[in-house]
Amino acid sequence: MTARVSFILGGARSGKSARALALAAAAPGPYTFLATAEALDEEMADRIGLHKAERGPEWGLIEEPLDIAPAVQAHKNGVLLIDCLTLWLSNLMHHERLVEVESARLIDALSGAGRVILVSNEVGLAIAPENALARRFRDAQGRLNQTVAAAADHVEFIAAGLPLTLKGQP
Repeated sequence: MTARVSFILGGARSGKSARALALAAAAPGPYTFLATAEALDEEMADRIGLHKAERGPEWGLIEEPLDIAPAVQAHKNGVLLIDCLTLWLSNLMHHERLVEVESARLIDALSGAGRVILVSNEVGLAIAPENALARRFRDAQGRLNQTVAAAADHVEFIAAGLPLTLKGQP
């Protein structure tokens, strides 16, 4: 049985996105990528371009930095890959949205959606950040990751490109 909701997390450049794409490719399409990043500078635009090239032309695209729950709720067929919850959380905090409310909306949407793969960073493995905003973000990311992991059928932690299954099967 294929997991309906998979959650892939790990550190920066750990191979999370590549693993999520591989899991998606193992399931029947159509394939839709929900991008939470915004190209606010040239470096981020370059990163977004590289991610697009990795996916290929068979992927549909939804660019949504804030309101991801409606897209998740509308998703019924194929695979929806959300990359990434870390940027989404950053966007929410930047726009002073209520993180707990938006997280609850996401979890509610997941309960009725089709096959969804979510990608997120694990940011709590380093030393405690030196400023209050960074600590608030780290704590909020940890809570969001726990909430999504609890709702997911399948959870993997990626390190050095290698998946460690924490819950369920892909």
